[in-house]
This record gives sequence, C-alpha cells and structure tokens, in this order.
Amino acid sequence: MSRLSALTTQNLTLSYEQTAIVRNLSLSIPPGQMTALVGANGCGKSTLLKGLARLLKPTNGAVYLDGKSIFSQPTKAVAQQLGMLPQSPIAPEGLTVKDLVVQGRYPYQNWMQQWSTQDEQQVQQALEITGLVEMSDRPLDTLSGGQRQRAWIAMTLAQDTDLSLLDEPTTFLDLAHQIEILDLLYSLNQNQGRTVVMVLHDLNHACRYADYLIAMKSGKVFAAGEPRSLITEELVREVFDLECRIYPDPITGTPMCIPLKQKRTHTNLIKGRIE
Repeated sequence: MSRLSALTTQNLTLSYEQTAIVRNLSLSIPPGQMTALVGANGCGKSTLLKGLARLLKPTNGAVYLDGKSIFSQPTKAVAQQLGMLPQSPIAPEGLTVKDLVVQGRYPYQNWMQQWSTQDEQQVQQALEITGLVEMSDRPLDTLSGGQRQRAWIAMTLAQDTDLSLLDEPTTFLDLAHQIEILDLLYSLNQNQGRTVVMVLHDLNHACRYADYLIAMKSGKVFAAGEPRSLITEELVREVFDLECRIYPDPITGTPMCIPLKQKRTHTNLIKGRIE
C-alpha cells in the first residue's frame, strides 16, 4: 500500500427518509490508527459508518476522501482505497471461502484487465493472514461464526485498501471469537499500517484495542480522543445513561468500565412484575 488515505466529514447530515440520524457532524479519522465508534443504541454509529463508506448519500454536508467529495469520485477508485464490512453480511448459498475472498479483487477488474498474478497473490496473502488457507475450498455455511467473520475480513484484505470500515465485527460471536477478530484487526493495523474504523458495543474492548474513540450521542459527536483521557464516569453517564466506575485495566492499563447496579426503582419494578 502507498500513502494513507485521509477520510473526513464536514457538516455531515445523514437521513433515512425525512428523519435526520446524523446531524451537522464534522470529524477527521486519524490515518494509520484504530478508531472505534461507541455510543448507545440508535445514536447514529452505523449510519455514520455507512456515510463514510459511500453507502448513504448525505442530505447536507460531505464526506471527503483525500480532500475530494467521496461521491464525486468513481466507484472503483473509492473501492481501491476504502473497504467496508457491513453488519451481518450475507453471501450466496454454496459460496466457498476462496470464492468470497476473490470478490475483493473486483475493483481492479475491467474489460482491459482480467485476473492477474497480482490478483492471485493478494487473495492468497489474505487467506494466509486470516489463517484460512486450509479452509479455502469449504463452503461458508459450514464454518463457525468466527471463521466466517475471518473470511469476510479476508475479502476486505484482498481488496488491498489502506482504509477498512467494519460495522460491529464482533456481533453474535462468543467472547473467544470476539477477541480473535479484534486481535486480527489489531495485527493488521500494527503490521500493515491499515487505518481501521469500527463500530463496537463493548466499551472495554474499544478502550483496549482502539487508539482513538469517537463517542456519539443523538447523532452528534459528544467527545473524541484517546481512550485514557476520554473515558470517564461522567462521559459514560452522559453517553450511555449508565452509572459506573472506571478503573485501569490490570492487563493493558486502559480504562475499564464496571457498571453499577441499576437504580432501585428499576429493580422494584421488575420484582413487582415477577410477583
């Protein structure tokens, strides 16, 4: 990969039908770092990621890739710089792991340039990095959840972009597979310098793995910065409506959020319903 691509927004508003979800948002994604979007359900994290990936057109403002509006650039040119892994992606039935990974080379194909040695090398390298070489001929639907997620990540690796956007890459995975996927993404960032932007629900995972956090509330950036300085009990209270205590993670030293017991009124309400 060459120099790192710059991804920014200016006064960005994203809407579904007539409802604005992300409002007047300006931000810059730090190149070469891991960034996590965090916040309560419905705050606009996934919507923002779709806007950054050119999957949702702004109703106002713009997303800029290397200083140019992302919507003014050819689709294949964008796809050679930016890869997107949506939440819970679905592949056609019977597709093998390698078939899926090969799809990552689509942005480089045209009527003048068909499948090349470089394409084959990129696919093989993606399979090796994700530990899927021996599973390359297996149908996706025979794999475990963690293995399938690795296969989708391998597809984005074959795309050979320096920007990777992932919407909740650990959803529906057990704890061991969550860590496996996050370790893989961390390795890609550290060893290949890829810029990774991911939506995460687990605040402790976000603090452990991300260099930079963007905390969202009601479609806007509530706060952004390095986890050690950003995550406080006050921020968690404001963003997640949750009382907690923040302690240093005994392994990494990053902030660790320990939720407190819910308010007694909630406990009494549940107890009353059970009785």
